[in-house]
Amino acid sequence: MPAENQLSTTIDQKVPTAARMYDHYLGGKDNYAADRAACEELDKVVPSTRRLALNNRRFLQRAVRTLAEEHGIRQFLDHGSGLPTQDNVHQVAQRVDPRAHVVYVDNDPMVLVHGRALLQQDERTAVVHADMRDTDGILTHPDTERLIDLSQPVAVLFNSVFHCIPDSDTDGPLALVRRVRERLAPGSVMLMCQLVSEDAEVRDFVTDFMDQATQGHWGRVRQEKDVAEWFEGLDILDPGLVEVSTWRPDTEVAPRQLTHEWVEYGGVGVLR
Repeated sequence: MPAENQLSTTIDQKVPTAARMYDHYLGGKDNYAADRAACEELDKVVPSTRRLALNNRRFLQRAVRTLAEEHGIRQFLDHGSGLPTQDNVHQVAQRVDPRAHVVYVDNDPMVLVHGRALLQQDERTAVVHADMRDTDGILTHPDTERLIDLSQPVAVLFNSVFHCIPDSDTDGPLALVRRVRERLAPGSVMLMCQLVSEDAEVRDFVTDFMDQATQGHWGRVRQEKDVAEWFEGLDILDPGLVEVSTWRPDTEVAPRQLTHEWVEYGGVGVLR
């Protein structure tokens, strides 16, 4: 990885992070005044963001349950997992099968501290402190090698994280997806979604705002066509690539995205 991608081990309360802003939108308490202030400014232009974050979390939970129940997946590798909240990936998967293994990956030192405290009694789950772009480092980490058997199907999760990294021939989302796919066994699945907008002004505002707020720890808001490119060559599960609140909702009255100035867009693909 380039030098600018090296990990920080200190928590800066004055600089917002995507993980802590997401935690605030979900009603969590592991965030600071700078994170909450950034959310308030963001809401002035994209007021649907809290609902979007909640719907994204519910999508992740439904997808993990579906993969465990219907596809027999028992290994999950969650990139950019964020701060622990209610019904985390390991809790959803282990309700289906207590033997399910989960590895969380995040570069935020606060995630590492809280995640390891939560999981210290769970031998089937671990938190790896790494940049999601460091595929070799993640897959050869002792905890990953202990819990994830790459000769068997694994669910690789990139849930609402690709907008946090910029485009690059070697480290951008498309390059990362291709690099990870090369290491997966047939039957593995990839869950991918990100913030998109078909409104150029919204894309530019949010991209510039988050880049400044996080001091460069941001990529960009993209379009639906960008997300579709990541799924090329995968068998996309029904209902396809969609705004995620419409991905296999539990009921007809499940919460939906109410406004569409930007949305969380993606789905789940199977490697054959």
